[in-house]
Amino acid sequence: MLHISQPAATRLIADLEESVGFALFERLRGRLIPTPEAQTLFEEVQQSLLGVDRIARTANEIRHVQRGVLQVAAAPALALSFLPRVTAQFLRERPQAQITLLLESSSSVVEMVIGQRCDVGFAILAMNTPSTHGEPLVAASMVCAVPAGHRLADRTVVTPTDLKDEHFASFPRMLDTRLQVDGLFVAHGVQRTLRFETQISHGLCSFVESGLAVALVDPITASEYRGNGIRFLRFEPAVRMDFTVLTPMQRRPAMLVQAYVQYVRECMLKQLDSHAIAP
Repeated sequence: MLHISQPAATRLIADLEESVGFALFERLRGRLIPTPEAQTLFEEVQQSLLGVDRIARTANEIRHVQRGVLQVAAAPALALSFLPRVTAQFLRERPQAQITLLLESSSSVVEMVIGQRCDVGFAILAMNTPSTHGEPLVAASMVCAVPAGHRLADRTVVTPTDLKDEHFASFPRMLDTRLQVDGLFVAHGVQRTLRFETQISHGLCSFVESGLAVALVDPITASEYRGNGIRFLRFEPAVRMDFTVLTPMQRRPAMLVQAYVQYVRECMLKQLDSHAIAP
């Protein structure tokens, strides 16, 4: 088994006995019988070898992106429904991996990434200039959410003038998306009556389903929403919504992070395509 000659094996045993300071074998009727001391030593060596085997196994799992711990921060549009479902699919094939998902505003996601308080962040943030720690994930367009019985529910496309004098549910003014939407309606001379504001797209959808307003929401939330009393329609001119992925610039993203980001990107594109909401 060692691929050495018997004299060489005898010499190795003798060297080991000299090193440990006690006999390892007794010769009995031409056979080598381990001493009690050798048996005790063997049990300890066996545990050490098992440890070495675990290290090799762990290294192999890391190499094949099967093991690791990730701290993920994400904006509500992704963290409420989409990411938990996609993460479950990602972990199903990686039983030794663990992921913690934190729901944060986009600005908080950026702060957490910069402060190295998470391994990866997903935010709604336009990447207008190249960055060392952020890159576009998916670019998509907002959709118009109307109650199922609304006068526009059967339309395929909705424009700002179609929504003149409508009651509106909207993002609060602190969000860049709200300022973008406000500017668009002002440019078209359209007046809206604001009834409800929240930074969470799912909350906007729930309010719309009550029948009291219409809203513009992100397409991921629209594709995830399970209510029956609401219709999602294409809105033109397109209001761009940029989903961005960020990682701490002080360190290279781990292989598990890279695999996770790629998996999330592929799932987002597939979901947007399957719901006919073109990115």
